[in-house]
Amino acid sequence: MSLQEQIKAIDSYTKSAVKQKRYDHSVRVAQMCEFLCNKYNLDAEKGYLVGIGHDMCKEMSDSDLIEIAARDGDPITDYEKSKPSLLHGRAAAVYMKEKFGIEDSEILEAVANHVSGKEGIGPIGMVLFLSDKIEPSRPQSTDEYRANLFKLSLMEMYYSVIKENYEYISSKGYDVYPGTYEMLQAYDRLFGKGGDNK
Repeated sequence: MSLQEQIKAIDSYTKSAVKQKRYDHSVRVAQMCEFLCNKYNLDAEKGYLVGIGHDMCKEMSDSDLIEIAARDGDPITDYEKSKPSLLHGRAAAVYMKEKFGIEDSEILEAVANHVSGKEGIGPIGMVLFLSDKIEPSRPQSTDEYRANLFKLSLMEMYYSVIKENYEYISSKGYDVYPGTYEMLQAYDRLFGKGGDNK
């Protein structure tokens, strides 16, 4: 299948596999991915594909998520076992490979890691993580909020949104995905921010 055919097939599958509200979110994420790819000179078709398919497994049962995600060859951590919904990105990456013939490592990495982000992730992965967090229906995502982010480089925007997300989750007393604090420390060093975010 061509990339366009894969996009069409994944769009159709996602629409059939999730509730309308989540499909609508997926369309907005895909559109934001396309916009960011064009802004930062990346492949906009790849961007649309990861956006439209990133949540295709979101509404599966816990047992299905664990079984499908395990097929990527990486261990299922205790944290993931305790919150199987976190595996929907990994499961979607497996489905993209198995059902839709996608072998592109940049696409698979982006989809697999869109829930938590990942230190050193590729540009398409940054675009998907960002688009999922800032698509226009998100409460904080006003026109002004996005306009300020769009003044940044892609990596600066990624760092900014991960930090904001971390601080929000921490302030609410929720568990933070393991490795997020360490990832933030690495980006702090990269951007010379210093200090302690914990």
